[in-house]
Amino acid sequence: MAKTITIQEALTLVKTGDYIVTGLGAAEGREFMTNLHTIADRVKDVTVTNCLPMGNYEFITNPELKDSFITEGWFFTPALRKASEAGCRISYIPNHLHLAAFKRNCYRTADIYVGIASTPDEHGFVSLSTSNTYEKRVIKEAKLVILEINPNAPRTYGDVEMHIDDVDYLVEVDYPMPELGDVEPSEKDIAIGKIIADMINDGDCIQLGIGGIPNAVAKSLTGKKDLGVHTEMITSSMVTLAKAGVINGKKKQLHPGKMVAAFAMGPKELYDYIDNNPSVMIMDGAYVNDPKTIALNDNQVSINTTIEVDITGQCCSESIGSRQFSGTGGQSDTAVGAQDSKNGRSIIALYSTAMVKNPETGEKEEVSKIVCQLKPGAAVSLSRNDVDWLVTEYGAVNLRGTSLNERAKRIISVAHPDFRDQLTEEAKELGILWK
Repeated sequence: MAKTITIQEALTLVKTGDYIVTGLGAAEGREFMTNLHTIADRVKDVTVTNCLPMGNYEFITNPELKDSFITEGWFFTPALRKASEAGCRISYIPNHLHLAAFKRNCYRTADIYVGIASTPDEHGFVSLSTSNTYEKRVIKEAKLVILEINPNAPRTYGDVEMHIDDVDYLVEVDYPMPELGDVEPSEKDIAIGKIIADMINDGDCIQLGIGGIPNAVAKSLTGKKDLGVHTEMITSSMVTLAKAGVINGKKKQLHPGKMVAAFAMGPKELYDYIDNNPSVMIMDGAYVNDPKTIALNDNQVSINTTIEVDITGQCCSESIGSRQFSGTGGQSDTAVGAQDSKNGRSIIALYSTAMVKNPETGEKEEVSKIVCQLKPGAAVSLSRNDVDWLVTEYGAVNLRGTSLNERAKRIISVAHPDFRDQLTEEAKELGILWK
């Protein structure tokens, strides 16, 4: 009880120039973040690092508070994009997810860590609940640790437990866990999902992300058997497959019978499933996403999406030109780890085209997402050296070991038919394809 304080008392601990880190996604300290803007009149240059923030918090989005707060994120969301465009002090931290905590701690250790935790048990232990992507590594170095104790936070297994003796302050809260709704797959998603599902065999160990394409892949896996999960994120589609008996982890070499992840996020059904469920392990992101760890499971299949890919295989998965859109996350981690796995495969999926507004006419027009050269300023999230399989709604091509000439031909073959001739001519002019 001596450690229990109010949110207002917690905010009095923040000083000018402090560096605050909060948990990933549903593990962030929502009450603290919701009220942080109320101290704007007495602080300056307070930096907050987050990852996948779930709220449109005023300290992030209000440009009038930019002298008081800086936000530096490991992964951008719509709130961060809009705040950046509005003139707030927002910046992205380039990272591979498994090294996010280590490298950030090398640069700067937290003055305050704020996140959620489950209710303490009879032994005084709490669970950090939905994420240990970087949380415990940041906590270890932080000067102050504040946990929002939420009875709605699922108690998870893995290495997320902490004793309250190692926590400086507890804030009692009672808000529902923030939910992430499922994206209903489109026709293109379903077409791509079926192609990818055909590339997955009984007994494979999978990594899936979120969005229409991963959800479509999951829907197409219902006839598979004995799938395992080693992934950065546990999603609701994985829960559905586990309940149906498709995922059981029997064939895994590492943590057989367990779904292993660095974090979980989704609807209430997901949180209900992982609560007190020993078949789900939320573990240190530096371990889960380390390519060397990933490779310890045979038949590991990594499935990721990208925004734009060039005809040599370079994938821009996080920016539109120089505009930061999302983040690298674990794409490189999982792609490299899967290819080092015995019989492993890495799959990058994308639509062949997108509808984009023409800046001159203001009208939307269809453009190819397979290009000869990435947009100026585009971030290369996955090197062409690390791209294995590429999938669009027009098919799948294996780029492993191919020359630039051969891979350009293969990549163009899964571009939208309306753009293949143009891409071929441009590739010849660039000297990538032979004339």
